[in-house]
Amino acid sequence: MELSIIIPVYNRPQEVQELLESFEKQTYAKAYEIVIVEDGSTKSSKEVCESFKNLNINYLFKENSGPGASRNYGMQRAQGNYFIIFDSDCVLPDNYLKLVADSLETDYVDFFGGPDAAHEDFTSLQKAINYVMTSLFTTGGIRGRKEVNSKFEPRSFNMGISKNAFEASAGFGKIHPGEDPDLSIRLWDLGFDSRLISEAFVYHKRRISWSKFYTQVRKFGTVRPILTNWHPKTAKLTYWFPTCFMLGLITAFILAMFEIYLPVLCVLGYLVLIALDSSIKNKSLEIGLFSVWAVLVQFVGYGFAFLESKIKIGLLKKDPEQEYPDLFFK
Repeated sequence: MELSIIIPVYNRPQEVQELLESFEKQTYAKAYEIVIVEDGSTKSSKEVCESFKNLNINYLFKENSGPGASRNYGMQRAQGNYFIIFDSDCVLPDNYLKLVADSLETDYVDFFGGPDAAHEDFTSLQKAINYVMTSLFTTGGIRGRKEVNSKFEPRSFNMGISKNAFEASAGFGKIHPGEDPDLSIRLWDLGFDSRLISEAFVYHKRRISWSKFYTQVRKFGTVRPILTNWHPKTAKLTYWFPTCFMLGLITAFILAMFEIYLPVLCVLGYLVLIALDSSIKNKSLEIGLFSVWAVLVQFVGYGFAFLESKIKIGLLKKDPEQEYPDLFFK
């Protein structure tokens, strides 16, 4: 395999600096290229790229068209035959490339995904959001459970795809977010296999605030019914969990007004479980408490957006691009 690393970036030169510094520490011995695709940024990363003389960097600038199109642009111009895609807000462990190359040489697959993790230097907010995005108790661990080793749906912050699979599928679509599960589904339909490489994690910094997190999870909730409308066989009951949780929470508080307290106690028990589990895993009570709030933000944002989108797209059969134009790049 000849590896090409594809990194779209938009106004994030400091993130590119930190990511490239982690490439300098890689233990992978073979040659590879790094393709930086500047997606119409006003804050250029060109000088940062030029400062890393010991890395094989191909810096490309294009008009703004979104991360999916930028990844496609980079892969179309890359020299390798296997592409590894990262978001600019990631940092790699020293052995990442070697681990991935060894895994693919031992058990080849045309596309793969890896988990994300929180670095010890991350803020309490970043660690709490990382917990709720990856925990078995919040998302079912679908972003990186070790036992999920086939039919894994990669996320584009940490994803690999062969040149053959990219060319057969034409790459990412114009929806965002949601372009990565859409690509995975189309690749499966074309006969390509995927899997999780559970050891190939990245530190995903997520430069985020509570308001940005809420906006992000609302978009995730809105996108899922669009994807199941495009790919009906991928519909799962688990996608309803945040919506059911929020409707159940409202019902629990109504019942409590009539002195029926068991549902409220069940909700409180779940939130206590989140607080304890996150506090133990992160060795911080503060992060545990932040995680409780993050779960509520996640479920409110995703749950109600999912329900709204399900009604508009699934029930009323409205056009996704007309209803949610902000999710589609032209």
